[in-house]
Amino acid sequence: MSELPNLVKDLALILVVAGAVTLLFKKLKQPLVLGYIVAGFLVSPHMPYTMSILDKHDIQTWADIGVLFLLFSLGLDFSFKKILKMGMAPVIAALSIVFSMIILGISVGHLFHWNHYDCIFLGGMLAMSSTTIIYKAFDDMDLRQQGFASLVMSVLILEDILAIVMMVMLSAIASGSDPNGGQMLDSVLKIGFFLVLWFVVGLFIVPTFLRQTRRLMTDETMVIVALGLCCLMAWISTAVGFSSAFGAFVMGSILAETIEADKIERLVEPVKNLFGAIFFVSVGMLVEPSVLVDYALPIAALVVTILVGQGIFGTLGFMLSGQPLKTAMRCGFSMAQIGEFAFIIASLGLSLGVISNFLYPVVVAVSVITTFLTPYMIRAAVPCYDGLEHVLPKRWIRRLNHFGQAHQNTVEEQSNWKRLLTKMAVSTLVYTILCMAVTAVMLSFALPFFRHLLPHWWANGVCGVLLLLLLAPFLRAIVMKHNHSEEFRTLWVQSRMNRLPLLFTVLARVVIAAAFLFYICNYLARFANAVVITLALVVLTLIVLSRRMKKRSIALERLFVQNLRSREIEAQVQGKRRPLYGDHLLERDIHVSDFDVPEDSAWAGQSLRQLQFRTRYGVHVSSILRGHQRINIPGGDDIIFPGDRLQAIGSDEQLQAFGKALKGELVPEDPNIEEREMKLRKMVLSRSCAFLGKTLGESGIRDRYSCMVVGVEEGQQNLTMISPSRKFTVGDIIWVVGERNSLEMLAEANNGKNATSSCE
Repeated sequence: MSELPNLVKDLALILVVAGAVTLLFKKLKQPLVLGYIVAGFLVSPHMPYTMSILDKHDIQTWADIGVLFLLFSLGLDFSFKKILKMGMAPVIAALSIVFSMIILGISVGHLFHWNHYDCIFLGGMLAMSSTTIIYKAFDDMDLRQQGFASLVMSVLILEDILAIVMMVMLSAIASGSDPNGGQMLDSVLKIGFFLVLWFVVGLFIVPTFLRQTRRLMTDETMVIVALGLCCLMAWISTAVGFSSAFGAFVMGSILAETIEADKIERLVEPVKNLFGAIFFVSVGMLVEPSVLVDYALPIAALVVTILVGQGIFGTLGFMLSGQPLKTAMRCGFSMAQIGEFAFIIASLGLSLGVISNFLYPVVVAVSVITTFLTPYMIRAAVPCYDGLEHVLPKRWIRRLNHFGQAHQNTVEEQSNWKRLLTKMAVSTLVYTILCMAVTAVMLSFALPFFRHLLPHWWANGVCGVLLLLLLAPFLRAIVMKHNHSEEFRTLWVQSRMNRLPLLFTVLARVVIAAAFLFYICNYLARFANAVVITLALVVLTLIVLSRRMKKRSIALERLFVQNLRSREIEAQVQGKRRPLYGDHLLERDIHVSDFDVPEDSAWAGQSLRQLQFRTRYGVHVSSILRGHQRINIPGGDDIIFPGDRLQAIGSDEQLQAFGKALKGELVPEDPNIEEREMKLRKMVLSRSCAFLGKTLGESGIRDRYSCMVVGVEEGQQNLTMISPSRKFTVGDIIWVVGERNSLEMLAEANNGKNATSSCE
């Protein structure tokens, strides 16, 4: 018999230990991530008194796959439209906090005389708070429905995106001999180019493919297709010079805009949990006790840096975004920890060979300590604010508390000029990137192919014509898009002073389109500049005036918009979209929150009139979402069912009390579940039977004895259903279903001496 491979032995050890430790951490109400890290520490070669893994290389490969699926799942939770709808407030807070913490991390690294790359990567690790840990802390403390928690989660989403960008930039910096501003700017531009390109192209191809194959997709094929697309984009990302994790995130964000996103997320979650657990276990394996002892002072300094830095700069960042002092402090104190992205960035630094070996266990130790302190930091926010009220002058506190409200009140609706320029800039950027991509592919791959088949000038001509046909819809969109929009017409009519700037916007886009034609003609023909420019303008004019090109451009754009809005449309149809009025309620210190009714809720089966939510908790249930149904403004007679989603309106305190009651008022588990087995029994009615001469309804078999008569045996092969008017007589043979205790009570009523029973 062949010997079991070391990989299977190691996997068995990891999963068994991780399962046992995480059960303990679940009992202690600690984040499971910490349990995985402790499990990795126990099975690592650094622990002499426990079993350890045999092959770290195989486990590291699995851990890399775990990072891939973690970021793919993060992309599934991400939505470009959601980020755009957040406004500038979370962006300002996220950028302020990340920049401040990066500077603090680099400064602490230089303070301990660590090398240049250690300091840069340390700054990146300290800048990213843990979405998983904060979400778990909010959930355990029943704070997830409060207003400040939603602000924190918005900033965490943006921080996750910045972490992806930071990983790519750190990879670019590590590959160079010396990081400089030009190299970083080049990395940012490269990231932006491929993000827009992949997102636009992906929204043309992926949703269309899923729509065409929707009827063929089972759960099994869906998970295979989704993970296949994830690995494909990871391979493409690696091929063009980015990390595989970046590609996985991009594919996740593309699939997040499809109707199938929720289903994919549900199907992929077990795979993500398995490989994610292996990744966090591998993090714990790299912790060396000797390193923790030798670097105790830096660990303590980094913990203090995170707690104080997030407490101060996190609060300032949220205040700059327009929040009053108390809310800003609750948000800033909640983010005082580091987590999964710190490990991912540290793994990146080790794989690139640019950071010191001691930095990884140091960061893990800092993460463990700050994670344990997270609930205490969240609770300390309000007492710290109360302390500031006693120390600072009253007018300072009053101004700081009203700072956010004053800032928000100065924001007016965007002007026509701003809306028009924003739309023009976005569309021009997108179509320009598409033109660059098509041009690069045609000149790099198609042109050499044609030159193998045709003479040089014929090959150049054929390639040029095909390239122009491919670019024509995009070039027309660059020049003509938004020229007939409502904003453009309004500005044109409002004042003659607007007409020259409007014409300039058209001219600027004509120049961009002409530049593509100039480049293509000059590359293929090498004509004089005057001839090339003239030819470019002539072709551009024909493209703009072509109705066929107009129809083709509009058709492509409509397909893109349809794919982009498919998930939003599906949410509207099925009633999953949150009400638009929710944002307006924030000004009145109330908001809308969603609550899922547990399967074992004691509220199930009761009407809203019986539950009296308004009287007991002060909340209003505005909608009930049930499957594909949406019941708006439910009445008192509407009944709550398990699995319903309730949309409730109230203040932070009211919604918190409502959510706590919903989780707490559950039907208790039956300790004697084994005795609830249903049995089938045959019973012959005796002369002393309590229900002789009575009908089935009068007998009380169902109401008094909790049993059900299946039928009566009348000498036939099949049982006969009892008529409601038929009265029981001596010798009737009835078949009854019920629990054991109920059947015994029924047998006693029949005088058990003459009862014949048979259980099946």
